[in-house]
Amino acid sequence: MRIAILSFEYPPETGFGGIGTYAYYQARALAKLGHDVHVFAGSTKPGVFHSEHEGVKVTRIKRDGCVSRMLDGARKKRAWWFQNRVTTSTDAFEVFAKEHSKKPFDFAEAPECGADAMVTSTMLQVPTAIKFHSPARLIMNIYDTPKIDRVLTAFAEQLAINQAAVLTSCSRFLADEVHSKMGERDPIHVVPNGIDVPMFDRDDGIDVHAKFGLPKDKQLIFFANRMEERKGIHIVQKMVEGTLAKYQDIAFVFAGRDLFGYMEKRILPWVKDHQLQSRFFYLGQLTLPEVRACLKKSSIFLIPSLWENCPYSCIEAMTAGRAIVSSDCGGMPELIEHERTGVLAKNGDPASFVQALQRMIEDRQLRERCGAAARAEVEKRLTDVAIGRQSTALYQAHLDGRPLPAVTPVAVVPTAVRSGGPADAAAAQRIADLELKVAKLGGELEAARAREAALKNRREWRWGSALLNVATLGGAKRRGS
Repeated sequence: MRIAILSFEYPPETGFGGIGTYAYYQARALAKLGHDVHVFAGSTKPGVFHSEHEGVKVTRIKRDGCVSRMLDGARKKRAWWFQNRVTTSTDAFEVFAKEHSKKPFDFAEAPECGADAMVTSTMLQVPTAIKFHSPARLIMNIYDTPKIDRVLTAFAEQLAINQAAVLTSCSRFLADEVHSKMGERDPIHVVPNGIDVPMFDRDDGIDVHAKFGLPKDKQLIFFANRMEERKGIHIVQKMVEGTLAKYQDIAFVFAGRDLFGYMEKRILPWVKDHQLQSRFFYLGQLTLPEVRACLKKSSIFLIPSLWENCPYSCIEAMTAGRAIVSSDCGGMPELIEHERTGVLAKNGDPASFVQALQRMIEDRQLRERCGAAARAEVEKRLTDVAIGRQSTALYQAHLDGRPLPAVTPVAVVPTAVRSGGPADAAAAQRIADLELKVAKLGGELEAARAREAALKNRREWRWGSALLNVATLGGAKRRGS
């Protein structure tokens, strides 16, 4: 199969986060499986640049042409997210169309976040798979963005979603959110993010103690993510304070971009005032090999995020066999089973995190047991090749005209049941009720999909549907429903 991956984010040049990491692993996995893979990614400098790495063709594009100039008004209105989506999707289309005319692609894959496939799927008849990672409509309110940017960005992303032949999500949580809050009626197939385990295990020769001055005589608690509220950075100070005060053999290590100056303006001054420089380290943004090296030397990995789907920070920590303390938000319970592959703390509650960290610090057997189980879980179901096979099975079914596999719910056990608390019976009943509702919803989704098949081939309705869906914030029903 000839497969295109449209993703502005792609390491190392534009690999800013989880989407870039996913695109990298997915492209290489598909190439390992024998597919012809071509990635269309962003560039930090103007021009079109071609390269090939590990069997994957990569084209990077950045244009400063008329489309960019047309968006000056959007930039003046602070619609930064929207102008980024339009320029990215336009750049990708220009080069993609040339490659497609030489040798047609069988399928294209793109994230919903970024609307990378918006123009390509509008202008060309290429079956497209959209994978949900973090839709703007679900996360933009967390950031300081004007309403016009939120509305226009949601429209751009919705247009690409409407034109997709296949919809996938990296977690059941996110799929359910898209159904309930964005009004999506088509089935969304859960295909988690995958990781190249042998590459992760490789020794890159990085000595983090020598390079970053990390202490060898202390347990390291590692945080690797963007320094922003969505990732929980605003509550870590209380966690650090409560933990360091009790344990002298602990040190915290933070890595990631300080996008909003949270670390520089708030946390580091506090560290200096309390003379904790020997037990608190901020390393800035690291390369993937440097992150892997830090993980392998850490004792505990910390994920205090307020909203997550299937984050690579967690998958990498699982692959490293680390003990993980995570919030119970979003898709995290699909990765971390409480007290088996990690410990879940209450979302947004610093005291709950302090308690969870104390358990991990004091109980070596718990750390080792959870770390080993987490690694086994990755090897069982989260390898890059396994995820590549799941993806291409969906694509091939569509190309063959066969029904796509039925969407099945992912079982997530409530905290009360995981902990063996007194609410077991009531929680079990709630689970049973939820399963019935999910089954009913699945039937309704399949029926809606059949009714809308003809409409989805009408390009004018795709645009109208995107506008209507955004204007009503996902509350409007499409024709025929």
